[in-house]
Formats: sequence, C-alpha cells, structure tokens
Amino acid sequence: MSLDFSEDEVHRYSRHILLGEVGGVGQAALRDARVLVIGAGGLGAPLALYLAAAGIGTIGLVDDDVVELSNLQRQVIHHTASIGRSKVGSAAQTLAALNPLVRIRQHPVRLDAANVAGLVAQHDIVCDGSDNFATRYLLADACVLGRRTLVSASVARFEGQLSTFKPHVGGPCYRCLYPEPPPPGTTPSCAEAGVLGAVTGVMGTLQATEVLKEVLQLGEGLSGRVLAWDALAMRFHVFRLKPDPECALCGPHPRIHDLSAHATVPVAREGARAHG
Repeated sequence: MSLDFSEDEVHRYSRHILLGEVGGVGQAALRDARVLVIGAGGLGAPLALYLAAAGIGTIGLVDDDVVELSNLQRQVIHHTASIGRSKVGSAAQTLAALNPLVRIRQHPVRLDAANVAGLVAQHDIVCDGSDNFATRYLLADACVLGRRTLVSASVARFEGQLSTFKPHVGGPCYRCLYPEPPPPGTTPSCAEAGVLGAVTGVMGTLQATEVLKEVLQLGEGLSGRVLAWDALAMRFHVFRLKPDPECALCGPHPRIHDLSAHATVPVAREGARAHG
C-alpha cells in the first residue's frame, strides 16, 4: 500500500485524512479498494456517488438498462439529457466528473450464472442494489462461493432494509435471512407499488457508509445484524441475525455447491425492496 498522495489528493480527501480513524493509511486503503455495484438505479446512484467521492479506487458498475424519464425521480446519478443512454455509461460520466481519480469499470450486461463469478472475483466488496429476487439470490450465492463480502440494501414504498453478509468469516449469509425466494408475483416491484425517491437516497447512502466502514475496518458493521427503516415513522430498528445451521448455502452441510441451478436473470434496474 502506497502512502504517496498528490497535492490534489491531499486537498480532495483532506476531511477524511483529518479523521484520526482514517488518516493517510485509511485513505490509501480506500484508493486500493475494488467495489462492485449491482444496479445503477435508485440505490446504486447515491451509493456510487459517495464511493467515488470517498476515493474508492475501482468501482465496477453492472446494469444493462437505459435511462428513462421515470428514473429521474430517485436515480440522481442520471440527468434529463441522459434519457435513452446506457445507465452504466451515464453513471460513469457523472462519477468521472465528480472524481477523475477513480477507475470506473463499465459492465452494461445482464447478470447471470455465466458472468457473476468472474465479476465478483475481480472485486473486494460487492453491493446489491437489485430489484428482483433472481438477481439477489444469484449474487448472494456467488458471494458466498467466492468468499466475498456482500452489502445488501433494499427499499419499498417508505421503507428500507440493509445488512452485510460475511459467512467466510463466520457471519450469516443472505439465505440465513431468507432461505428461499417468495412465490412469483407476491411482492410488487417499485414500478408496481411506487417508492418515495428520497428513501432510496437514504438507504443507498447508508449502504455506502457500510462499505467504507468495511474497507477502513471501522466501528461495528452490520454482519449478523439487519437494519430496518420506516421513513413515515422515522424509526430505525436493528435486529440480530445468527447463521442458520440448516442453511443450504453456508451451513455445515450445504446443499448449494455451485451456480448451476440459477437460470439467466436480468440485472437490477433499480433498488426495489425484494423482501419484507
């Protein structure tokens, strides 16, 4: 890890460097980090913006969708002039304008069983901002099998949920929380149920905060805990989550050993809450 910073870097990250818990060593760790963001939508927009502003060295963006007018109510990384453009291209342009020191890897592809393992392996931390169960379970399985930390957020209407999954160091996995997806059609998407735009901003920013804490090894993370937020009541609740000894993915006798059971699934188009 190099602690050499240019004059521009010192000025850009001065408020981080002033923090005794971060300093130059921490900022160098952020510069060396590689973070994969699934979905350049409601959650991915604030998440990616704060990761880039913080100086995360490499940010991978995965989304095969294009910007639509209805996205702009919450997907603040895009602009009216971006309508019709690739979301990853639009997002990458915004991030480069915010911080040209950050490397943006654009992946305008559908996430599926054929490409997910390779994408996960190229990064240190994976962020799920997807809007469908197929993507969530595919990504969760790939992170466990690839021994990568997964920071997962979701939103619906006026509520949000966030957790960090690290079974490779003894924590629970996503399937410990939700062993199986619900029957198709039982949980509406944002396009069907709606979402308050600012709710995605709060949850995406909290997600970015947890990623930075993981990189910097600061504070108490959300591994083994789930944060739930009710925006209308302005109440946060945190509940404990233990590894499930019967978990098919991370338990002592796993039944899931590869990704062969996953069919090709579309990448997230925005951060609709997939559970609860």
